Amino acid sequence: MNITEKILRSQLELTKPITDGSKLETARSMQDKLGRLMHFTRRHDVVVRERYDGDVKGLLTVPRDELRGGVILYLHGGGYVCGMSEYAKGVASVISAECGMKVVSADYRLAPEHPFPAALDDAYAMYCKILERGIDPAKIMLAGESAGGGLCYALCLKLRDEGKPLPAGIIAISPWCDLTLSGDSYITNREKDPSLTIKRLEFFADCYTGAYSEDEITKIKKISANTKGDNDLKRNPYVSPIFADLTGMPPSIIFAGEDELLLSDAICMRDKLFASGCDSTLITRANMWHSYVLYCLKSNAKDFEKINEFIKKCLPKGNERKLRWMHLDNSAKIYPAAATSRWNNIYRLSATLREPVDREILQSALDVTVRRFPSIAVKLKRGVFWYYLEEIKNAPKVQDEKSYPLVRMPLDDIRHCAFRVLIYNKRIAVEFFHALTDGNGGLVFLKTLVAEYLTQKYGIDIPNENGILDRLSPPEEEELTDDFPKNKAPIGKSRNESNSYRILGELEEDGFCHVTTFMIKASELLDLAHSYGVTLTAIVAAIFIKAAINLQKQDVKKLRHMKKVKVLLPVDLRRIYGSKTLRNFVLYTTPGVDPRLGEYTLAEIAKIVHHRMALDITEKNMSARIYTNVRDEERMILKLTPLFLKNIVMKTIFMLVGEKKSTLSISNLGLVKLPEPMDKYVERLDFVLSVQSNAPYNAGIISYGDRLNLNMIRNIKEPRLEAALYEVFKEQNIHVKVESNDR
Repeated sequence: MNITEKILRSQLELTKPITDGSKLETARSMQDKLGRLMHFTRRHDVVVRERYDGDVKGLLTVPRDELRGGVILYLHGGGYVCGMSEYAKGVASVISAECGMKVVSADYRLAPEHPFPAALDDAYAMYCKILERGIDPAKIMLAGESAGGGLCYALCLKLRDEGKPLPAGIIAISPWCDLTLSGDSYITNREKDPSLTIKRLEFFADCYTGAYSEDEITKIKKISANTKGDNDLKRNPYVSPIFADLTGMPPSIIFAGEDELLLSDAICMRDKLFASGCDSTLITRANMWHSYVLYCLKSNAKDFEKINEFIKKCLPKGNERKLRWMHLDNSAKIYPAAATSRWNNIYRLSATLREPVDREILQSALDVTVRRFPSIAVKLKRGVFWYYLEEIKNAPKVQDEKSYPLVRMPLDDIRHCAFRVLIYNKRIAVEFFHALTDGNGGLVFLKTLVAEYLTQKYGIDIPNENGILDRLSPPEEEELTDDFPKNKAPIGKSRNESNSYRILGELEEDGFCHVTTFMIKASELLDLAHSYGVTLTAIVAAIFIKAAINLQKQDVKKLRHMKKVKVLLPVDLRRIYGSKTLRNFVLYTTPGVDPRLGEYTLAEIAKIVHHRMALDITEKNMSARIYTNVRDEERMILKLTPLFLKNIVMKTIFMLVGEKKSTLSISNLGLVKLPEPMDKYVERLDFVLSVQSNAPYNAGIISYGDRLNLNMIRNIKEPRLEAALYEVFKEQNIHVKVESNDR
C-alpha cells in the first residue's frame, strides 16, 4: 500500500465513528460534500445539466472528450438513505470523464421518507424515459456503487419481468445485493473495513424496508420491532437481488475491495450469475475498501481500463466516436480554390452581452457546442481530386480579438480549424471560413454557443427553439447533407449577366479592413418599405443602388460610359425547399438598374428590386440554377481531373467572372429572435462579411429587437460609399447612428 492509500485509509478510519453516529441529515450533508469535491476535481472534463423527466429528477453529464455513443444510467449509492443530486453529480462526473460517455443519473427518492419500492420505481421510470428518447437499449449501460450497484440488478430483474428490453451491461462497484447481511465478509471484515459498520448497514436496510418512518427530517423514530417481517422484505429479490433467479441478466463487471464488509455480496453475485448462465467478471483489490474505484487512485488506474474494455465489449461494434469527414458542398468548392495570400472568404457573426465575457466559461461552452456541429467544427483537408472537410477532435482555444474584424485566416490555420471564436470585453464573435456554412448556418452556431455559455454561467434553462439546438443531443443527418444535388431541375439556366459598376479606391497596404455600422430603427425602415409596397431587404438594396448611382455620376462624366448598378442578394434556399441543412445552401439574385436609361427615384428602384426578386426567387428558377452549378461537378472528366488543375481553372474563372456581376453583396439575415430567457443577457448582434477578392465593399445586415445593424466593410482608405449611403438615408428621413473602427 502506497503513501496516498495509507493517508486515505487513515482518514476514512478517523471519520468512520463520526459517520456511524451521525444524524440522517448530517450523513446526507457529508455525502453531498464528498460529491461536490469529486465534481470539482472533474469540472473541466464534463458538463452537467439538470433535466426533469416526469416525476423523476435527473442529471445529464456529458464528457468534453466523448469517446463513444450511447449512455450510462448511473444509480448512486448511499444505502438508499443518502445520496442527493450533489453526490450523484460528483460520481457521474468521474464515470463520464473516465469512460468518455454520457451519464444520466437518477435522483431517486430516498428512505425512510420513501421506502421500497420508491428507489426501484424511479430507476425504472428513468430507464423508460431513456428508451422513449430513442436510445437503443443495446447502447445503454447501467452503473452503480454500493446500494446503487444492487439497484442495477434489481432494475434489470424488474425490466425482465415487465418484458422491457434489458441494457447492454452492468458496472457494479461494491454492490450491496444482500440487505440481510448474511455473507461471511460481514464477520471476517468487520474490523478491517475502514468506512462501513454493521450498525450503519442495518440502519440503512431497516429504513429502506420500512422499519423506520419520518418523524422529523433530522429525527428518525423506531415504529416497528417486527424484525421477522423486516427480514422477509429484505429477502425480496427486488430488494436483495442475491436471492433472485438471475436468468437472462446482461453481462456484468463487479469490483470489490478485499477489506470491505460487502465483499461477500460481490463474490456471491458473481457466482450466482455464472450459475444462471450469465457473463460476469469479478475484480477484487487487496487492502482496498468500499467503492475504492471511485477514488481514482493511480495504483488502481487499470480498473477504469477494465471498465472501458467491458463497455467496448458490451456496446455494438463501431460505437466508438469517429471523426466525420465530408465533401465540400456545391457552393463551397470555389472558396479554397479562389483563396489568395491576401484574401479568403470568411465572415463574422457576433453577440454583445450585457456583462463582460468569462473566457473560461466560454471555452467550456465551446467544448460542448462543437460536438453538435460536426460540419462546422472541421478542418480543411486536401484530397487528390477535391478538398474535403474533416471533423476536429477538440474545440479550438478561444482567442482575443484581432486588430480588426476578419483578419485574414491563413490557409495553414484553416487546415487545423476552419473557424475561430474571439472575445473582447462583452462580445463573443465567431469567424467562419465560408466553405463550412452560410450566414444562416453560422447564426445557428452562434446562438447555440451563446445559449450554452449563458446556461453554464447563470444556470438558466434555455429552450431549444428559435434556431438554438440541443447541445447534448447528437446531430441529425439532415443537418449534414449537401442539399444542392437533390434539388436540381431537369434543365439548367444560363449564368450570363452583364458586368456591374465597381467602386474603386486606394487599398490599405497592410490589409486593414474598416467596418462601419449603421444603426437604424428597424421600424423606420419597415415603414418606408411598406410605403413603397416592398420588403425591408428590397428597400435597403434600393438605397445602396441609389447611393452607388450617385457615386458613379461623380466618376463617369458621360452618360453612355456608365454601367449598370447591381447588388448581389443571397437567397436562403432552406425556406424554399424546407431544408434543415447547416451547410451552405444559398443562391442569389442580382437586381439593379441601368443609369443610362435616365434618372431613377428611390421608389422606382425599390419596385424594380422587388419585382426582380419575385421573378428570380421561385422554386423552379432556383432549381434550374442549381442544375447549372451541379452539372459541372458531375461530369466525369472533371471528377477525374487532379485537384491542382481544378484549382487553376476555378481560380481563373473566379477572377475573370466571379465578382464582376455586382457592385457588392448585401446579405440580410433578417430579424433574429431568441428564447425569452436569453433576451435580458444579449445587447446586440452583428454580421460582417469579408470584402470581395477584387472589390472593396460588402455589407451584412442583422436585426435584433427594433435595432437593425448594417455593417459595411471596406479595404480602401476612402469611405465614399458610406458617405453616399448616409446621404440617401438622410433624404428619406431615416435616423442613423454610425460607429466605425476607422483609424
